[in-house]
Amino acid sequence: MSPSNQPSVQSVGRSLDILEVLSASDELGLGEIASQTGLTPSTAHRLLMTLAGRGYVVQNPATARYLLGFKVTELASVIARRTARLRTLARPHLESIQKITGESANLTVLEPPNTVYVDQVEGSRSVRMFARIGATVPAHTSASGKAMIAFMTPKLISEIVGEEPFPQATPRTITSLAVLSDELARVRRRGYAIDNEEHELGVGCVAAPIFNHEAEVVAALSVSAPTPRIYASDPAELGELLVNRAEAVSQALGFAGHV
Repeated sequence: MSPSNQPSVQSVGRSLDILEVLSASDELGLGEIASQTGLTPSTAHRLLMTLAGRGYVVQNPATARYLLGFKVTELASVIARRTARLRTLARPHLESIQKITGESANLTVLEPPNTVYVDQVEGSRSVRMFARIGATVPAHTSASGKAMIAFMTPKLISEIVGEEPFPQATPRTITSLAVLSDELARVRRRGYAIDNEEHELGVGCVAAPIFNHEAEVVAALSVSAPTPRIYASDPAELGELLVNRAEAVSQALGFAGHV
């Protein structure tokens, strides 16, 4: 059973909704939290007290408003340590890619069924793509996700993407395993993946996979930009740039092969 199909516990889900709402703001009042999560004020207050008791939420005594506690930072630091070496090795390449293209350069990892942004060098154009670190995108809708799962076994791919039809973010989203399999075969042939407005209309992306010393896919480098600029730049040229930089990171991780 894929993670997206696992049975959920309502109170846990609601608590996570509260944490996600607070993560997008400095402070929120009880009414604002209830409104943004769709909870009743009494339910929101009960969950907030539980979260506060564990240190995940604190209440500002001056305003009576709520904000995330340092316990969240403690958990986040564990994840940051887990990707520290990867981010250190990839950072110079992200900066170089951004300088060459002028577009946002991203480093992502796979956390099934999603792609997670772990680093980004923001583009220099007046209109540019921005991704919050920690933001997630369904793997089948993104160039980064397709670049990573393309080099996995068919069984693992099926487990990651889940049951058909896959969730559809835009009219261009791939929703069947047969079509996705054809797309992933193209990714393997050319070494990079393309997202043609499959996650968000008007936004395109090109990505290449990063491998570790055991020839396992561990991350992806990508460039994201408004779709007209992606195609004006030529996705093949962006793909070649990303493959070269991703291979450099892979080699630094001990990968001895070639995509």
